[in-house]
Amino acid sequence: MRIGLMVGSDKERSRADRLAGLLDDGKAAEAQGFASFWMPQVPGYLDAMAAVALLGQATSHIEIGTAVVPIQTRHPLIMAQQALTTQVACAGRFTLGIGPSHHWIIADQLGLPYDRPASLLRDYLDVLDAAFAGPGSVDVDNDSYRVHSPVDVTDACEMPVLIAALGPTMLRIAGERTGGTILWMADERAIGDYVVPRITKAAEALGRSGIRVVAGVPVALCSNSEVDAARTYASEVLGHADFSPNYVRLLEHGDAEDVGDTMAAGDEATVLARVRRYRDAGVTDLAVRVVPLGDDADERRASRRRTQEFVASLVAEFASGA
Repeated sequence: MRIGLMVGSDKERSRADRLAGLLDDGKAAEAQGFASFWMPQVPGYLDAMAAVALLGQATSHIEIGTAVVPIQTRHPLIMAQQALTTQVACAGRFTLGIGPSHHWIIADQLGLPYDRPASLLRDYLDVLDAAFAGPGSVDVDNDSYRVHSPVDVTDACEMPVLIAALGPTMLRIAGERTGGTILWMADERAIGDYVVPRITKAAEALGRSGIRVVAGVPVALCSNSEVDAARTYASEVLGHADFSPNYVRLLEHGDAEDVGDTMAAGDEATVLARVRRYRDAGVTDLAVRVVPLGDDADERRASRRRTQEFVASLVAEFASGA
């Protein structure tokens, strides 16, 4: 299992420092040996695709990915152009993570339709596949898009695509047509008993292998007496599941009731044990979302540093299959 970092919006940094701070975070992750660095498209925050392109110029070997960019907000050909440009900036280390997002973002915040997201994603992938095949004309006619346009960004290159797949139809699409899935709010049982069997079956039916299961998991190194408080805090700052029916349905396949319940929290032995359970459930890539704890900014910075350093110490062990 590969271990990487996942970041989000950083409200403790000033607006003027957020982009520079993000670049510093990516460089630090690379220096600490993390395999990957994931950034979501957070409403109203730094643009993930632009930030990833800049991260590609600031780093040299770490994988950098979006986790994830909503498909409704960007035409698939424009997404392809931006992704190909980002791949050039990252010298081949970029992974495009996309998904249909949630009704409260797409419909409530942006006023866009949130109808038949799985069908839209299939049609979206038709355009991406054609655009990523290499320079030339992209000609796609399906239920959602009529595209007849050239793409001439770069020579043909590998463009890994992962999708946020929570339901059975989306998991089937992920296994049949993409490199895998990016998960959030999925505990070990939901992954091992629900996600992995479905995505693997879909891939194997078409003779596909190497499907990735990237699990975003909150982590906090703390005393075991602080675990309950850490879980409650994580659910508050990372967003409750009841904002999205998609997450509620995913949680029903496991034992967790909210994001805090998916958290690896406690002392070193406790965190290590839960990380191992995620690996044993079939996670191929653990995307650690460090949750800093403390009553003030200094305490939270120290907490973040301790947690990140401990997780970094595990990277080699899990990469070797131990």
